[in-house]
Amino acid sequence: MNDHKALVLDEVRKYHQEVQPDGGFVPGVTEIWPSGAVLDEEDRVALVEAALEMRIAAGVSSRKFEAAFARKMKRRKAHLVNSGSSANLLAVSALTSHLLEDRRLRPGDEVITVAAGFPTTVNPILQNGLVPVFVDIELGTYNTTAARVAEAIGPRTKAVIIAHTLGNPFAVAEIAQLAAEHDLFLIEDNCDAVGATYDGRPTGTFGDLTTVSFYPAHHLAMGEGGCVLTSNLVLARIVESLRDWGRDCWCEPGVSDTCLKRFKYQLGTLPEGYDHKYIYSHVGYNLKATDLQAALGLSQLDKLDSFVEARRHNWSRLRAGLDGVPHLLLPEATPRSDPSWFGFVLTVDPDAPFSASAMVSFLEDRKIGTRRLFAGNLTRHPAYAEQPHRVVGELTNSDIVTEGTFWVGVYPGLTDEMIDYVIASVKEFVRANS
Repeated sequence: MNDHKALVLDEVRKYHQEVQPDGGFVPGVTEIWPSGAVLDEEDRVALVEAALEMRIAAGVSSRKFEAAFARKMKRRKAHLVNSGSSANLLAVSALTSHLLEDRRLRPGDEVITVAAGFPTTVNPILQNGLVPVFVDIELGTYNTTAARVAEAIGPRTKAVIIAHTLGNPFAVAEIAQLAAEHDLFLIEDNCDAVGATYDGRPTGTFGDLTTVSFYPAHHLAMGEGGCVLTSNLVLARIVESLRDWGRDCWCEPGVSDTCLKRFKYQLGTLPEGYDHKYIYSHVGYNLKATDLQAALGLSQLDKLDSFVEARRHNWSRLRAGLDGVPHLLLPEATPRSDPSWFGFVLTVDPDAPFSASAMVSFLEDRKIGTRRLFAGNLTRHPAYAEQPHRVVGELTNSDIVTEGTFWVGVYPGLTDEMIDYVIASVKEFVRANS
């Protein structure tokens, strides 16, 4: 049997080599994607091997990935889920658990976040009956500040959830200290910033909970997938319960009686001895990932450091190449941080003789992919028009981002030749329209 498996995997390697594109870059013809997964021969083999083992649900690879990723991210516990959006849903929902007693968040409590963000950082606040409190960001870093967060704290504020924008850390040490002083929970949305540091410490290690995405656009790819990390064992237990249907039992799939008292519980008004595998302590979900995804994640994890290095290289090349170009605000790393860049942000000056939309159209015509800075100002979208929320201060920069900001790619699949073509194209557009 092992001989047959080895033969199949050897053929997979040969197949991978046969179907690889030639890698030639043709300016204006070859797509320069803003993001994408970089998948090699070992990734393909890992997926096929998991399929040969018929590991179609969460199992050994999922547990192995959770342990390895927790170590890599310097957290005690990691729970693999089916997307980064689900990770955010679980992280916010966990803060409403009865197990947190007096600290639990209740309907109407407030959670501070930024207006210029991704919807699924904010949606779980509303989905749990909580109230988002929106603050503005800084141009250049595209993150908010501790001062803005401090100003937003009110009598019903109970938590903060903020993303490290495009891999650039926000002032997470200061905001974590602020949260501690006011007895607030802090959730770090680290989906775009795996590998970044602040004050020499990895992002994702400052908050009570951290979330990560493994969508192909992100630093590690599983196709779909995400993770919730924490070093708080009570929060970890709550996240696991919410992820796994809300059950009280913590047995791994296919395992029974881990606690050695499966038929000795009496919870709620259930009869004594009711099977613990079917007792539910939370109103939960089923948000687990599969071993196929985890097998790919394990293969990708080995390459994380090189992926981060490539992203930094591409960002630095763009930054140096576009330095001094008029009418454009170039991005800056947050002081005391070492970002793990997700994209390269450009903001067209409001007084420029051209618009961001015109530049985007020019670049897209040249097969240079662009993306807006997520939703721009979320409060201007129809989905949030009638949702309960509070705004603190003016959202001036969030509005500027909505009108004039976009980003181009820095992911590891891009070559220096591609990066140089992006630089030349931006300069050509600005020169022709100034």
